[in-house]
Amino acid sequence: MGIALPVLFALFAALSNALATVLQRRAALVVPQSDGFRFGLVLDLLRQPLWIGGILAVIAAGVGQAAALSLGALALVQPLFVLELPFALLIASLVGRARLPGALWLAVAGVVVGLGVVLVAASPTGNRTHVPFDRWVLALVACAAAMAVLAAVALRRSPGRMRAGCLGAATAVGYALTAALMKSAVRVLDEDGLLGFLTTWQTYAFAVSGVCALLLLEHAMQGGPLVASQPALTLGDAGVSVALGVLLYEEHLRSHWWLVPQLVGLGLIATGVFALVRRGEAAGAL
Repeated sequence: MGIALPVLFALFAALSNALATVLQRRAALVVPQSDGFRFGLVLDLLRQPLWIGGILAVIAAGVGQAAALSLGALALVQPLFVLELPFALLIASLVGRARLPGALWLAVAGVVVGLGVVLVAASPTGNRTHVPFDRWVLALVACAAAMAVLAAVALRRSPGRMRAGCLGAATAVGYALTAALMKSAVRVLDEDGLLGFLTTWQTYAFAVSGVCALLLLEHAMQGGPLVASQPALTLGDAGVSVALGVLLYEEHLRSHWWLVPQLVGLGLIATGVFALVRRGEAAGAL
């Protein structure tokens, strides 16, 4: 089957998530801001048509992501979501009828080239379907602890870069864990049908993880500038997802001298992401 289908589904999901980010950010900026976590924030957002549109885009992205994860390795699919940021900038510029400056296009090229170099050099392989429960316990505890610590640190800070960065990182962990759980649940759906899917614990675990990540994301958008939250979210999601793919699903990445181009690619991605957010925010595209 190759990698074509999982890549195409992942790109569709990244594009849908980018649309959701643009719509949800615009909605989040017009509701009352709070100093702490406020579950009533979701009720306020439900009154915003843009946010509803963003949720529909999230659902479409979830379908595409599930299809991609059912066909390909976690370490292949999730890094492709780095492209959400360039997609979001392009969508925001179209919505705002603003032309992106040349520097932003250069940053987009850096992210795309860097991602291509990383994936070719790493060449993620392996698609284990059954993960022992003890591995899940370790992953769930570690991810939940990381999200709780990052959220606690954020709550101690007033709105600003530190708060937004911590919440963005917590969201990244939540999204990566959601993807790992979704991959397992989709495997159950494929093997045991709808009844098996509705009775396996991974289905409800990824739903809970996804809701928590979504709530963290909304607070991250309100917690400070995008230049702090978005790089933590974009890079963190990819990094944690690769780690979970290796630890849970025993996926393999090429090592030895292949690490050199991987590091070069990562440098291009990180540089491009920071440039996109910084210049995109300054240009009013985000």
